[in-house]
Amino acid sequence: MSRVRVIHGWTRLPASDRGAAIAMGNFDGVHRGHQKVIGLAAEAAKALGAPLGVITLDPHPRVYHRPHEPAFQLMKRDQQARALESMGVEILYVLPYAELADITDREFATQVLHEGLGVRHVALGFDNSFGKDRTGTPDTMRQYGQELGFGVSVAEEVTDRDGEKFSSTSIREALRDGHPEEAARILGRPFAIEGVVVRGRQLGRKLGYPTANVGLADYVIPKFGVYATRTRLPDGRKLPGVANIGVNPTIEGTIEPRLEVWLFDFDEDIYDQVIETDLVAFLRPELKFAGLDEMTVQVLKDAEQARKILS
Repeated sequence: MSRVRVIHGWTRLPASDRGAAIAMGNFDGVHRGHQKVIGLAAEAAKALGAPLGVITLDPHPRVYHRPHEPAFQLMKRDQQARALESMGVEILYVLPYAELADITDREFATQVLHEGLGVRHVALGFDNSFGKDRTGTPDTMRQYGQELGFGVSVAEEVTDRDGEKFSSTSIREALRDGHPEEAARILGRPFAIEGVVVRGRQLGRKLGYPTANVGLADYVIPKFGVYATRTRLPDGRKLPGVANIGVNPTIEGTIEPRLEVWLFDFDEDIYDQVIETDLVAFLRPELKFAGLDEMTVQVLKDAEQARKILS
């Protein structure tokens, strides 16, 4: 499997980076609905003998237009690239949204898709919108495709057995409500937090359960509490563990919300390394204990429960 090429922008590209069949969207999470759109682009790429590409925007339009809202993202760019790579995507076009926010839907189709990227096919979701004020629709994209000479396919809504649409919003709601299994069902894989291991208070090590601490950065913040987890190390090992997401209210002092994961049967220095932790199951809400002894007893109970779930 070749590594996906990440290309920033759409102007002055070499011929090797143009002429793809592309899927268009934000693709935050690359969930099962997104996968349908990318699948249509993959079919077109195969039929045309063209590279398979994906277009996304940076920053997310929601961040650009509403910068003071709480963090909401489901994955970092590296995670997104790996998810796309696993689907056979060859090129990830990251377009600067600040340069696109004020162009019309026709200008986007003409200047970006046709003249800049030279796309041969565009796949998009049934509810996709593009251009200033979101005036572009799948129907207008079909019209532009006919005018400019590229194919267009539209993915229909993807739902579960109860008719609920698979969406990034549903994933965020599930995580905020403490239902990582529901988030995983929509994603097609567990929700994962990736980040650099930083030094904390090192209290867990003194108490017998050393934790790796990772900031939540721009991720949607899951429900504060304790989770059964699996963590991938840089060398590819995947380790079971138990994690707390929150602010650790038992200890004096204020910290930003973070992930603190105890990796079972593991005692190596991984400071400054990037790890990725899957949230597998929610065990309990975050609690404030009367003291460290009470907290330690509960952590050991949490670990026992997590081991059973992960075995």
